[in-house]
Amino acid sequence: MTTTVVVTGALGGAGRWLVDRLKTEYEVVALDRQLPAVDTPEGVNFQKIDLTRQGTVWEAVLDVDPSTVVHLGNIPNEEHHAGGEVYENNAVSTFHVLEAAGRAGADIVWASSETVYGTHWPEPMLPEYLPVDEAHPVAPWNAYETSKLAGEAAAQRVSNAFDVSVTSMRLSWIQYPGRYQITPIRESFDFESAGRFGNFWSYVDIRDVVSFVEAAIDAAPEGHEVYNVFGPDNFLGVDTADAIEAGYGSLPDQCSLEGDESAFTNAKAAAMLDWEPHHSWRGATDEELSAPSFDD
Repeated sequence: MTTTVVVTGALGGAGRWLVDRLKTEYEVVALDRQLPAVDTPEGVNFQKIDLTRQGTVWEAVLDVDPSTVVHLGNIPNEEHHAGGEVYENNAVSTFHVLEAAGRAGADIVWASSETVYGTHWPEPMLPEYLPVDEAHPVAPWNAYETSKLAGEAAAQRVSNAFDVSVTSMRLSWIQYPGRYQITPIRESFDFESAGRFGNFWSYVDIRDVVSFVEAAIDAAPEGHEVYNVFGPDNFLGVDTADAIEAGYGSLPDQCSLEGDESAFTNAKAAAMLDWEPHHSWRGATDEELSAPSFDD
């Protein structure tokens, strides 16, 4: 019997890649605010849904009895929305989705964000130590990252109440093969004029995000766990510590960065999920690989 996985935000940038991969092993129930314009592939059932409506979310999740719910369906930033709208949408929808999953006895993997560390401050601060791990203090600035911390609290509540596995992914800036947005930043960087860059020139390839979700589904660690999900290096092609010192004027007293490794460590994911990123900007920036599409 084929296992069912629910994916929210299924037509988003990351959702498309995840649905396309999971449909090879699972029956996928794909939830989004809209439906694809064309017929969907075998093994995928798209449903149009407003995730802020509790009853609708509970019905959609409980009726299909999933083994796992992967929640990606949030407003991703405040560029085109008021902060209060972003917070309300994200916090409420995440609570409803996670609560429904818990009541269904389903494990959960959901997208939190690197921004909880304070990467979007108008003048980003140096962390207390480098590389940054999941134990580092958080420092939310705007409504978006505050909504993600609210989601992490909901994740802990659901794990406590329903004894399901909940994995919170603190995702870095997601990049897509052949469409990396980091190239202009890298090409304009120089040590003399370097400024503060909130996430220390970090990123993650969408294929590594998908492989992380697969690892979390397979391992289903007990309780609620938070993981950094970052690429293996910075996207500048220079030593990370040198770039940070140039941009920020100093380094924290505790700094053990080597070469161009990411300023955020994936060591916890490696130890607990046997996961590590495999895609670097060096090969992926100009890679010709079409994104999955369900509505062309």
